[in-house]
Amino acid sequence: MTRELVLLWLAAFPLMGSPGPATLSLAGLGTAFGFRASLAYLAGIIIGTALVLVLIATGVTALILAQPVLLVALTVLAAAYILYLAWKIATAPVGRIATDGDKAPSFIPALALAVANPKAYAAIGAVYAGHRLIADNLAADTMAKLAALFLVIVVVNTTWLAFGALFARLLTNPVIGRTVNVVFALMLVGSVALALSGEF
Repeated sequence: MTRELVLLWLAAFPLMGSPGPATLSLAGLGTAFGFRASLAYLAGIIIGTALVLVLIATGVTALILAQPVLLVALTVLAAAYILYLAWKIATAPVGRIATDGDKAPSFIPALALAVANPKAYAAIGAVYAGHRLIADNLAADTMAKLAALFLVIVVVNTTWLAFGALFARLLTNPVIGRTVNVVFALMLVGSVALALSGEF
């Protein structure tokens, strides 16, 4: 099983850790608001992505994908929220402590974004379906893949948030800080455009 687990992780980390709406939003919020202020958002992304993993493992996603109207609605809602996040990141305070009105987005919106994130379904679905850890026991194989991929979800998303927060510490010049925030925001908008181009 060790070899199979390593192969699963070798596929999972680049696929699930590549830039997408959730990971870019974490990096952007880490840069704009810091690591600690974004922990509730991180928890929402982790739990929401874990829920996507469970939906894939149980086959529920096949039912969702069979309903085109529901899929389009989820994609549009996710896109709208990501555009809002891009605005929050681009306009976040730079070079000073955030005020009460400048709080990072919280748990529930992050959970909703993670569940509606088309990249999560594609990446997790590909890794989950493409690997078997325990050949002779479907239940044990499912549990092993759930545990292995949950670890990937935690590591990948925490790393993106930490990257953003670390990046922010290096930015003491307000002009550079604002530029970085705007670049992260534009990357988020680009991820929305890519997701929508695949849906419509």
